[in-house]
Amino acid sequence: MKELEGSHLPLFIATPSIVELWSGIVRFNRPQSEKIKILQTISEQLILDLTKEAAVEAGKIDGTLVKTGKEIEPEDSMIAGIAITNHEAVLTRNTEHFRRVMGLTTERY
Repeated sequence: MKELEGSHLPLFIATPSIVELWSGIVRFNRPQSEKIKILQTISEQLILDLTKEAAVEAGKIDGTLVKTGKEIEPEDSMIAGIAITNHEAVLTRNTEHFRRVMGLTTERY
């Protein structure tokens, strides 16, 4: 994150990513310091919402991947739909996972 902040590129976070972050905090009973870091990170980012257009794209992605036996989590289909409709790349450790989505650009960290 620090490296990206120094790049002066606009940084975005998709709303399903916020769900994933908070779910992990609750499930794994993370300490207050972890919650503060997440809140700070989120507050410094531009938020890309799951709009109707992005939701339609996510549904197409999810349906296609399920149909072909290459499904990913629904949240990741939503993130991909948001990225595609906003012409943005997805920054992820799981590039193999997101490569299943046609038309999606990924960047690994």
